[in-house]
Amino acid sequence: MPHSLNLLSSSWASPNFGGSLLGNSLLIAVVVWSIVWKGFALWRAAKNDSKVWFIIFLCLNTVGILEILYLYVFSKKKAAPQAVVPTEEKKEV
Repeated sequence: MPHSLNLLSSSWASPNFGGSLLGNSLLIAVVVWSIVWKGFALWRAAKNDSKVWFIIFLCLNTVGILEILYLYVFSKKKAAPQAVVPTEEKKEV
């Protein structure tokens, strides 16, 4: 079989990212970074009942960029209910 037709042995079919420790470490760091931010964003989207954002985060991989924007710009934390403190009315005499 000619070399040009053997697609399984070509370098693009199984990249090794340079085969260096630096290249592999960088890939692992990017994957961990992405998973952590994706987890936080998915959790916040589920908590805020944002189904569209949840599906976007589940389907797209933006290396944490869209997730960070959602967490700090687009999502709003639900405010905790504030307790109402009764005040005493002063009676005029």
